[in-house]
Amino acid sequence: MLIDILSLFPAIAAAPLGESIIGKAQERGLVTIRSHNLRDWATDKHRTTDDTPYGGSPGMVLKCEPVFAAVEQLRTPQSRVLLMSPAGQPFTQRLAEDLVKMPHLILLCGHYEGVDQRVIDHLIDGELSIGDYVLTNGALAAAVITDALVRLLPGVLGHADSAADDSHTTGLLEFPQYTRPVEFRGWRVPDILLSGHHAEIAKWRRAQALEKTARVRPDLLPEK
Repeated sequence: MLIDILSLFPAIAAAPLGESIIGKAQERGLVTIRSHNLRDWATDKHRTTDDTPYGGSPGMVLKCEPVFAAVEQLRTPQSRVLLMSPAGQPFTQRLAEDLVKMPHLILLCGHYEGVDQRVIDHLIDGELSIGDYVLTNGALAAAVITDALVRLLPGVLGHADSAADDSHTTGLLEFPQYTRPVEFRGWRVPDILLSGHHAEIAKWRRAQALEKTARVRPDLLPEK
């Protein structure tokens, strides 16, 4: 899988993706992640990528020219171009499972007051939001989305089933997890987890996941 990130601040996206599991996945050739500076496609001597909005309002807007030039140079017939935007479609685990099947993603990072509407109307394939809030730039969102995708690629996680019980993967929040020691400051690991009865453990975990989901995120439960 190839992921290209287009940003005015490419180091913001690149830094966290070079560490830990995602960094190792790149070293092993399981994914290629490239962070590009949009200014590299600006044509004037000042490498201008933004300008004041028509109609009057505070802030700056990303210009069409460098964005179109960058995407058109990187895009192939297999590419999907997505804009990071608080006005976009909510990014979910289900969407991550769909997007990870794509051979090439171009993640365009919005900045300032966003991008010229002609980019949205005529260049991108969709807009993604990681939550109902506004960031200073889209590079952080691109890093979050890239992390969520890469961990789903075969061979990235240590065990093939590591992501199977993650929160949202099953439609529920994840059940509680414990490790050694059995007792800490008087708090014990639930006896069922020490029993060795895998069917009963599975039932307990399912019940715990349902209870937590109902308490913390009841919106995730199907309506009765």
